[in-house]
Amino acid sequence: MKIETLEIHNFKVFQNVKLENIGSLAVFLGENGTGKTTLFDVFGFMKSCLTENVRSALQARGGYNEVHSRDCEGDIQFIFKYRLAPSKPLCTYELQIGLDEKKNPVIKRERLSYRRGSSGTSWNFIDFSLGKGEAITNEGTQLEKIGDAARESFNLAAPDILAIKSLGQMQRFSAAVEFREFLEDWFVSDFQIDRMRDIQDVAYHESLNRKADNLANVAQFLFDQHPERFNRILKKMQERIPGVTKVEAKTTETGGILLRFQDGKFKSPFASKYVSDGTIKMFAYLVMLSEPNPHKLLCVEEPENQLYPQLLTLLAEEFREYTHSGGQLFVSTHSPDFVNAVELNELFIIKKHNGFSQIEVVAKNQNVASLYQQGDDKLGYLWQEGLL
Repeated sequence: MKIETLEIHNFKVFQNVKLENIGSLAVFLGENGTGKTTLFDVFGFMKSCLTENVRSALQARGGYNEVHSRDCEGDIQFIFKYRLAPSKPLCTYELQIGLDEKKNPVIKRERLSYRRGSSGTSWNFIDFSLGKGEAITNEGTQLEKIGDAARESFNLAAPDILAIKSLGQMQRFSAAVEFREFLEDWFVSDFQIDRMRDIQDVAYHESLNRKADNLANVAQFLFDQHPERFNRILKKMQERIPGVTKVEAKTTETGGILLRFQDGKFKSPFASKYVSDGTIKMFAYLVMLSEPNPHKLLCVEEPENQLYPQLLTLLAEEFREYTHSGGQLFVSTHSPDFVNAVELNELFIIKKHNGFSQIEVVAKNQNVASLYQQGDDKLGYLWQEGLL
């Protein structure tokens, strides 16, 4: 499942943005303050709307007026166009959020649809407004025309609850189930080095959480249940981090679990608190990218932090390899060294004009495309030279 088109309207610095032809790996380049974090918060916001409700997602960000683009007319709106598989039709999920007459946040429109072929009328599997709407109940059958669709009306508990939150739990609404599962699996990493070093409670964790403060638990899981994956991680660490020969998750005398690293020059391993920030962060990335169940959408913000430049090319290769498993990966960066490892069709640039940000497709810049294809310069250098 992959997002191909994304539209954002009136969400913070993104007043009107439309991205098309998004690939499996998309890298968003921009200076500080241009909106890289805000772009990734679109996915965090959507996930909060699902797991909680729209009001809670807005309140966590300061309320509707703080989230809505300043001094702009119209509602907050997101449009996602995606495919479940390359052979499947293009689906569209639309969410429009505004205020009612009492200034309460409500969902003014929520629609999930797809169009058969390149033309024709869209099939609205779900179509809701202000907590009321309808859904197709026989979508799993071979429907030849829209008139064959059986629809049922529903009233949600409140006008700020997503319809896919309720209908997405019932298998007969397979389109809602698929999009709900897609959205639930979106993951925005916010790795915090100090949290990774802490002694962790012994627990069973198959994947890293957002802050990666369960890194030792996931490392232990991979060592026990997927030794071939763990060994690949260790081999890559040995190849890329000078001196690292072993990594282990050790149970302490007090019943916790602690990461320890072995340097080939010393007989005994040492605790992760004595390891460099770059070493432990690179290990965390390799663990995340080696999880047996890859995320359908993974967002990584500024991976260059704490990593020395030579590792960034290798990390870009790891990110690209991750997408071969079927997942989609978005990266934000302001590092020319990382961008040097990015291909032309993978790169987008975020620029701010008059208080609002736009996202440009670098491949559409004919001058840059020509220089890149001629091999005259790498994209990171072109950015440094002010050509992007």
